[in-house]
Amino acid sequence: MDLFYGSLLSFFVILVSLGLHFLFYKKNTTGLQPPGGKGWPFLGETHEFLSTGWNGQPEKFVFDRMARYSSNIFKTSLLGYNTAVFCGPAGNKFLFANEYKLVRMWVPDYVNKLFPSKSSAADEAIKMRKSFPMFLKPEALQRYISVMDDVTGKHFTTSWENQEVVAVYPLIKRFAFLIASKLFISVEDPNHIAKFAAPFADLVSGIFSIPIDFPGTQFHKAVKGANHIRNELIKIIKQRKIDLEDGKASPKQDILSHMLATNGDGEDAMTDSDIANKLIALLLGGHDTIASTCASIVRYLAELPDIYEGVYKEQMEVAKSKGPGELLNWEDIHKMKYSWSVASEVLRLSPPFQGTFREVLTDFTFSGFFFPKGWKIYWSTNGVHKNAEYFPEPLKFDPSRYEGAGPAPYTYVPFGGGARMCPGKEFSRLEILVFMHHIVKRFKWEKTIPDEKIIVDPMPVPAKGLPVRLYPHNT
Repeated sequence: MDLFYGSLLSFFVILVSLGLHFLFYKKNTTGLQPPGGKGWPFLGETHEFLSTGWNGQPEKFVFDRMARYSSNIFKTSLLGYNTAVFCGPAGNKFLFANEYKLVRMWVPDYVNKLFPSKSSAADEAIKMRKSFPMFLKPEALQRYISVMDDVTGKHFTTSWENQEVVAVYPLIKRFAFLIASKLFISVEDPNHIAKFAAPFADLVSGIFSIPIDFPGTQFHKAVKGANHIRNELIKIIKQRKIDLEDGKASPKQDILSHMLATNGDGEDAMTDSDIANKLIALLLGGHDTIASTCASIVRYLAELPDIYEGVYKEQMEVAKSKGPGELLNWEDIHKMKYSWSVASEVLRLSPPFQGTFREVLTDFTFSGFFFPKGWKIYWSTNGVHKNAEYFPEPLKFDPSRYEGAGPAPYTYVPFGGGARMCPGKEFSRLEILVFMHHIVKRFKWEKTIPDEKIIVDPMPVPAKGLPVRLYPHNT
């Protein structure tokens, strides 16, 4: 959820609706504001903020200003709002510790058009977190491993094997959506899942477009896509209610059943539409971020043969310990230490989201600077991830960074931190490791486009889908 909203907010182009969203603030007279500039009137620095990602260098916006102002905090204007950008571990620690006290998650008003709700997005996020614990406990996560392993194995058999060249990114998106559908709503029929493909593509595309709901616009297509998905999910929800009453479904079988079983009464009760909206957000966040990360892993392993060999050796030791048809389990995951260090380094260099927005709830002072109520704060992962002060030779791929105590606190934040730590962190870890296990035990590969551009909009995505030539192992 956090990843979905963080990605959604970080890179939304707001040009036409600035007049609706732009707020004017009185000049602060009680304290020193961070150094920085606001850019163009009304437009601010939004275009430069976005364009550095489109050019594959999302960190450039942050580091250019850190160098210019000699500060880990600077002010700017993004999405039509006065914004302070936090780029260092001290700022991360402060924000994570003061979630829901001095700051809280912020989303622009247009989100309500896509996901209409009687509560604010921040309040909805809190409710979502309260729904998750049961499904993120170690015993629940252990049950997911065999499901993930089974789905992943079938996906590779049907979509990768006997292929000379594949486009990695589209295949991984399909794989991640299969797992999310299976575990969140117990849907695994490929024909049923296919009904969601085009509407989800329209929704994702329109989320990052100008919010004009007029026929022919991307945003209009996104609204239609969201409505279509919502209606399909409501059908599933209604049938699930019947199945729960008849004892054909278990209250613990997936997140949907849990939402229905724990739904309140009266004013606190979620409508079918409310539940569908939450499922849309989960399905989006549960497959786009995984797809981006796994595609980045495939890209780095193609470019770094020594790293690939280390992962291959570890995963083959796990594979050889399994009997015919035996699925992966919790103990196997714990043996994949080097593989997770590799994945962690991928998450440092190519985080699926570049940062998220917060809103200042009350005036406060931090690091000698004053932040008025209503300002927005954007905290940047790249401000620490690619900073030589915290990671020597920051652009070098080095899995050994995660040995021992690992990175210093608040310098490695691909999943956020504090009260807003991504609740799906461990779920993501399992899915990523199961994917790595299957791909390396089956194939080596090479990129067919050596210098393929990586576009960050809002997540790192290969411009041409990352086509690779597969070389199956003989064993």
